[in-house]
Amino acid sequence: MDSKIKALPKISLHDHLDGGLRPQTIIELADAVGHKLPATDAKELGDWFFSAADSGSLERYLETFDHTTAVMQTKEGLARVAKEFVLDLHDDGVIYGEIRWAPEQHLRAGLSLDDTVEAVQDGLEQGMADVEAAGGFIRTGQLVTAMRHADRGMEIAELAVRHRENGVVGFDIAGAEKGFLPVRHKAAFDYLAEHFFPVTVHAGEGDGVDSIRDAIVSGRALRIGHGVRIIEDVMFSRTEGDTDLVVLGEVAEWVHDRQIALELSPSSNLQTGAISMLGDQFSDHPFDILYGLGFKVTVNTDNRLMSRTSLTRELELLMSNFGYTLADLEQFQLNAAEAAFQALDDREELIDMISDGFANA
Repeated sequence: MDSKIKALPKISLHDHLDGGLRPQTIIELADAVGHKLPATDAKELGDWFFSAADSGSLERYLETFDHTTAVMQTKEGLARVAKEFVLDLHDDGVIYGEIRWAPEQHLRAGLSLDDTVEAVQDGLEQGMADVEAAGGFIRTGQLVTAMRHADRGMEIAELAVRHRENGVVGFDIAGAEKGFLPVRHKAAFDYLAEHFFPVTVHAGEGDGVDSIRDAIVSGRALRIGHGVRIIEDVMFSRTEGDTDLVVLGEVAEWVHDRQIALELSPSSNLQTGAISMLGDQFSDHPFDILYGLGFKVTVNTDNRLMSRTSLTRELELLMSNFGYTLADLEQFQLNAAEAAFQALDDREELIDMISDGFANA
């Protein structure tokens, strides 16, 4: 089944560039810049990232990025990581990937914000060219991200808009969520709205429903990054006939009725403790409940290195835990294609490619 699912056309909406490096690449880039790593063997380093991220705490999880961002401070490092990221997406069956990263974390070696975006775009284009030369197909877009605990939201929003004709398709805020509501960056979100620039916001991962509410109200989010804790705004009760009665709170109802896409990342949500109120097993993830209730769910990796995962693996885990069929997997990809930050014609092309790919599976 692995090879069959791997070959299926997929859409990746929530994939962090600094969370998807190849361990051997980290080792080589670290050696070039003199950065000390916890291990210098590729397998051992991969194991370290997985175990360090598997703490049940979002804050501890985020600490692992100190090592990946450290080796992504030069044009050459950024371009190489971006190129390899595209090749790895293609190997996973991805036909369209939105790759998010925070330029403000890559300035230590003297690069400007514009330098970093251009270097990443160069790498993405090299990767796409290599895929095309080998007879494959993939499209990518950058999601330029501001760190929610910092004060550069407006600067990063202006950067994103400035590069909208150079590969940047959307804006996001990321980082430690609790205590840092989107409203802190309201001026940036207002600016983006004035320029009709798409926004997705990390919310409902390290914090609850109020964070999702603010992502929609202050951030004008068209998608919710993770959003798994929307389940806290879903109430269940048992009627006399043992029938479950489901009542959606006002935030959940808005997300549900407007079909705001949830960028769910099951394995990552387990690692960061985002679903700890429900349990600590993959089968405890509310993905199936949200899907069954009609929320617009999408499947994502979040950080391939830290979760030691791929879209293929996430889909396999969903199938084995919830009994999904290929028709369900197709729906997840269609949901993602419909929510992609692309022009309507391009989204329709992706939808056709998904439908054709699954029809021939």
